[in-house]
Amino acid sequence: MSNMRATRPRLHHLAERLGAAAVLDQPAEAVAKWARGAIPKGPVKDALSGVPLGHAGHPLMTDVPIGTWTSAAILDLVGGEQSQTAARRLIATGILASLPTAASGLNDWADTTPASDEVRRVGAVHGILNVAALGLYTASLAARRAGNHGRGVALGLVGLGALGVSGHLGGHLSYAKAVGVDMTAFESGPDEWTEVLDDSALTEGQLHGVEVDGRAVVLARHQGQVFALADTCAHRGGSLADGELVGDCVQCPLHASRFKLADGSVERGPSAYPQPVFDVRVTDGRIALREAA
Repeated sequence: MSNMRATRPRLHHLAERLGAAAVLDQPAEAVAKWARGAIPKGPVKDALSGVPLGHAGHPLMTDVPIGTWTSAAILDLVGGEQSQTAARRLIATGILASLPTAASGLNDWADTTPASDEVRRVGAVHGILNVAALGLYTASLAARRAGNHGRGVALGLVGLGALGVSGHLGGHLSYAKAVGVDMTAFESGPDEWTEVLDDSALTEGQLHGVEVDGRAVVLARHQGQVFALADTCAHRGGSLADGELVGDCVQCPLHASRFKLADGSVERGPSAYPQPVFDVRVTDGRIALREAA
């Protein structure tokens, strides 16, 4: 049997090499810690996390700066002198749009715990490149307004290059490392009623983790009623069984996302995804559950 690893594209190996750069750990964690403290939990963090959308908001927000700056580059290359004003306006629009986009990306990256060191390191370089692109486009706009169009075009093209490399790393984080996706998306079952615990073993106000057909589930008793949700937090994969009950919600121990016990809906982010729930019944002193239809 061969021990050879599957060949991967060179750009993938570039991301992997960045992920192995341990020198990034200390400054990255310092920035992430600052961001976690600076962004208040509640409406602001929920908006940056995409809670009102029902999915991560950062990928959608990147469309505006990427689109406007790419359009400006096309005008610079083929639009002629009559397109210079339009190119300036596009660049200015991209600069304005990049500010909330950067805030949403910083928020998501700061919450990449637990995560591999690779995710934190690649995310740090992704952010640095985006800041560099913003600086280059800001300088490009200043040069254009000062009448130095050629310098402005050159700065813009370099900025577009930084943006392209950053975009590749962002894609690596999202699609190769599953940052920002629903961590419960591929979990399913059980389809049939399955007994999991003695009713007497679950006390009022308690969280209790069980496993059903290989799937982790958290049970909770609130005001005498038993509830069951997927134990894996949809946000970053934390175990809800290690969290706490807050009123009629379960709160994740990692980033304090809160989910309604009754239907798994998001009471408070940063999770943008609801938590899967189960039908529950108690028969002859045994708790049984099945995946909700």
